[in-house]
Amino acid sequence: MFKTIRADFKAVIERDPAAREPLGWLEVILTYAGFHALLSHRLCHFLWKIKLPFFPRLFSQLARFFTGVEIHPGAVIGRGFFIDHGMGVVIGETTIIGENVTIYQGVTLGGTGKDRGKRHPTIGDNVVIGAGSKVLGNIKIGDNVLIGAGSVVVDPVPSNATVVGVPAVLVRREGKRVSGSVSLDHADLPHPVQDSLALIQKEIQVLEEKLSQYRRGKGSKGSSSRDSSML
Repeated sequence: MFKTIRADFKAVIERDPAAREPLGWLEVILTYAGFHALLSHRLCHFLWKIKLPFFPRLFSQLARFFTGVEIHPGAVIGRGFFIDHGMGVVIGETTIIGENVTIYQGVTLGGTGKDRGKRHPTIGDNVVIGAGSKVLGNIKIGDNVLIGAGSVVVDPVPSNATVVGVPAVLVRREGKRVSGSVSLDHADLPHPVQDSLALIQKEIQVLEEKLSQYRRGKGSKGSSSRDSSML
């Protein structure tokens, strides 16, 4: 467990520029609610695994009260997990999260009804989930995935992909993320709806130009016919 906590601490230092030296490590330990929530979850999950009743849920609710982050004790979370500005984060009971995952405020990893068994998402390694995003249901999010801020993901996402929108759809990017790296640029992303509207607008302009040319051509032919009749 201590190696895992050390990896979590290192993830905060590496990914948050606000954790400034020379006392960045002290800021993380004393003031980072996301890190506090994760520490509490490591303990609660241990108690959950040994089937200790009541106390894991009690401690998780206390952590929720003090940090604004709700993590069910049954959730499985890998090393290097980083919750940036954790207020409003909710992680469900059967969620499985891989290593080196970053999530931002307002993220929900939740279910889609009253299904029993595995009803929450499985998140791969090196995933970034943008602020306010919702990943819902028993779906698989692959490795090296970037989920844009405010997206709602209800379908599986393959590895090395970027999804944006409501509901989230795959969008193109130049090249693939380098395996093992963590990109935090989850706001400056393609917008599929806006791109589609721009394409439609371009097609309309082309059609209007062709129609205008046709009308001018028809008008000139009509003028020629009238001139010939007058002669």
